[in-house]
Amino acid sequence: MKLGLQLGYWGAQPPAGVGELVRAAEESGFDAIFTAEAWGSDAFTPLAWWGRETSRVRLGTSIVQMSGRTPTSIAMHALTLDHLSGGRVVLGMGVSGPQVVEGWYGQPFAKPLARTREVVDIIRQVLAREDKVTNDGPHYPLPYAGEGATGLGKPLKSIVHPLRADIPIWLGAEGPKNVAQTAEIADGWIPIFYTPRSAGMYQPWLDEGFARPGARRTRADFEIAATCHLQIVKDATEKQGVLDFLKPVVALYMGGMGAKDQNFHKQVFERMGHADLADEVQKLYLSGEKERAAALIPDELVDDMHIIGTEGEVRERVAAWEETGVTTLLLSSHSADEIRRIAEVLA
Repeated sequence: MKLGLQLGYWGAQPPAGVGELVRAAEESGFDAIFTAEAWGSDAFTPLAWWGRETSRVRLGTSIVQMSGRTPTSIAMHALTLDHLSGGRVVLGMGVSGPQVVEGWYGQPFAKPLARTREVVDIIRQVLAREDKVTNDGPHYPLPYAGEGATGLGKPLKSIVHPLRADIPIWLGAEGPKNVAQTAEIADGWIPIFYTPRSAGMYQPWLDEGFARPGARRTRADFEIAATCHLQIVKDATEKQGVLDFLKPVVALYMGGMGAKDQNFHKQVFERMGHADLADEVQKLYLSGEKERAAALIPDELVDDMHIIGTEGEVRERVAAWEETGVTTLLLSSHSADEIRRIAEVLA
């Protein structure tokens, strides 16, 4: 199992010290660095910036929001960065949610499964560069011939020859149909809130996708990149402090990230067996009682979602994640020293 550094997306200001984290990850043998985007910073620019400081680590997005760019635009970003980095790009994408897609990008959220399939197909056409890019699907028709069209659009082929025709495409997916489609059409999966305890729930969904005619990968060569916080602590008291620190983040995703009646992250917790808890957390969070919502999050849930413990406990927990099929752990970290220590403990 490989290690990736999850840089995430920016808060109110660009984070400080990222250069040190990236250098430590490269020097310590991490396989990749990953960036994200929400509705502020984008995922590609930091990879281009920090990628210049590296020569070995893969440069991944987890995730690019598909509604923020047309499929051909996403492909242009990926092939450009792949050239500049010497073939190190991992293109992670996802549909986001209706609040962001319709509220921030001004695009319809309907039919996320069908839209994903079209996006992936168009990007693969661009990267293969075998013919001019066309698409008959209703979501991203190429050439466009709908309302307001001039009739002058024509199929085009990328001017630039991609460095790699097979840039890995990983998809963020949460529900049964999304996960199955990801196993069918993608090279990897970026789950959210994946844990050893919940891993069994996903296996039939993955197997369904792998069994479909024309599936791109098998379980043997399919990547699963799970995100968690890994922290080595001295004792139970220090561990409790870390658990308490992470509870507000769990509460945010469980109760506050998404509309009341359509919160995909909340649905993940419901499938994990926490439906009653999720309802109460959401009720408190949406009424503004965020601290009370966080206080409801059980230690056991946070402990299951992350890897926190002494050196020996961390080794055991990492092995448990690997046994479920995880090929890459995407880890958040606050200091270069933490990264070096993690690499040393798990070497």
